Amino acid sequence: MTPNPRPLHSRVEPSSNMAANGLKCRLTGGSNNGKIYTNGNINGIKNHTQNGHAKIIPELKNTPPKSKESFEPVPLVTAVLTYLGFYLLMVLGYLNQLLITPKAVASEKNRPGYVPLYDSFEQFYLRYVYRRVRDCWNMPICSVPGAWVTLKDRITRDYGWTFEFTGTKTKCLNLGSYNYLGFAENTGPCAESSSEAIRQYGIGICSTRQELGTLPIHVELEKTTARFLGTEDAITFGMGFATNALNIPSLISKGCLVASDERNHASLILGLRLSGATIRVFKHNNMKSLKNLLHNAVVYGQPRTRRPWKKILIVVEGVYSMEGSVVHLPEIIELKKKYKAYLYLDEAHSTGAMGPRGRGVADYYGIDPKEVDILMGTFTKSFGSAGGYIAGSKKLIDFLKVNSHASCYAASMSPPCAQQIITSMKIIMGEDGTSEGQRRISQLARNSLYFRRRLKQMGVITYGHDDSPVVPLLVYMHSKIGSVVRALRERKIAVVGVGFPATPLMEGRIRFCLSAAHTKEALDEALEVIEEMADYLGLRYSQLPRPTEPVVYGAEDELE
Repeated sequence: MTPNPRPLHSRVEPSSNMAANGLKCRLTGGSNNGKIYTNGNINGIKNHTQNGHAKIIPELKNTPPKSKESFEPVPLVTAVLTYLGFYLLMVLGYLNQLLITPKAVASEKNRPGYVPLYDSFEQFYLRYVYRRVRDCWNMPICSVPGAWVTLKDRITRDYGWTFEFTGTKTKCLNLGSYNYLGFAENTGPCAESSSEAIRQYGIGICSTRQELGTLPIHVELEKTTARFLGTEDAITFGMGFATNALNIPSLISKGCLVASDERNHASLILGLRLSGATIRVFKHNNMKSLKNLLHNAVVYGQPRTRRPWKKILIVVEGVYSMEGSVVHLPEIIELKKKYKAYLYLDEAHSTGAMGPRGRGVADYYGIDPKEVDILMGTFTKSFGSAGGYIAGSKKLIDFLKVNSHASCYAASMSPPCAQQIITSMKIIMGEDGTSEGQRRISQLARNSLYFRRRLKQMGVITYGHDDSPVVPLLVYMHSKIGSVVRALRERKIAVVGVGFPATPLMEGRIRFCLSAAHTKEALDEALEVIEEMADYLGLRYSQLPRPTEPVVYGAEDELE
């Protein structure tokens, strides 16, 4: 069992008078209009107090309502053709494997007595299924991943077994990077401050945070992150994936229960498995499924012994990177309080990209971030850097500084990466003395709404939330993923295709990631090409009525 001084108390008597212990905060957005949420004695810790007195938190204005999420089911004919196409591809792959084995295929030799390094089906899938569309992935770039990206051209002469560079380059509109606020730049204040950090601190520290790897710039980064998020404290790490994978085992162990959304990221799943805790999955963004899970956990306790769980932890994401959906945070917080559970919120794709101040889904819904027990996020998306953070109470952060494997064994964050985050974060908060941060946040919101509404007019099926900058366009068939990516690349538009096993077999898609760096003119050009592809490749699967009114870019009613 993981040593645990229990920074998160699992059994706390509920407050007798929540309204008396805290201030009422009305949510002006979401499906909870009119509901009152209290910021009082939650989990035994008083929130929003300063010097023993209640601290008034101003009500956020213009909090956006919770828009409808779209998850239109696949038409029956399309479903049948998708299955037939995939199984036909598998049959042809097996025939190809039996009859032809190209010289380019590597195989294990001289290993008697050793088990194979790779699973047989995994080898087959990579060689005879994925290989056919391999040119649509792993495309090397030779520029910053800004609004436009430069690809190094390559060709294959043996149907995807090997590739060779042509020596030419192609500049494409970048609709595939997580550059939500457009800070992936090699000029401007962020680049200049990062360059200065290299001169002052060097490229790397070559030590862990607990030994010689903590510099003043790391302390400043953590203070700035906590101030930006509105939490007591924060701790940062050099890798976003490791932030989840190496910190979750420090917080839970055997005898704890985790309620995990079925669409959670691989880093969350890995961290949960390493922890040894019991994992139970609830349906994506389905509050009824989560409520039933929590109810049964409290009523029945642990299997066999029926003892109460040491902790119950709800693990969700702010914006789901494959679905484009937004977590139903108000409802989850309500369930968390009712069943005395804890909430771990992964805001990798929502920090910077959601909310009127760019502070994530809590900001989007107008909820105080202290209502969330553990806030996690990364700096690789909206901040144009690398690494991740965990924010919360000072007690939680102090515990992680001592017990987290990422803090004890991983190398410290590179100083120029830390400075890039500090500068971009201060721009978002307006501490640079300009309104550039607010302009980028508003631009991203306009781009997301405009792009989604134009796609709906085309009759294609998109998943997710109207305000999400992640826009999955469903193409379903394995062959169409490759066709769309290649066709768009020929028209100088770089996108990401996603299929099985990264998504369910029936949900192959093209995932667009919008950015504040995109202009309306660039989006219009891309939408025109996408509409041509929808006609040419037959992507108009939607059976819903198409909106006929013209979409106005940046209309006030869209942003309310």
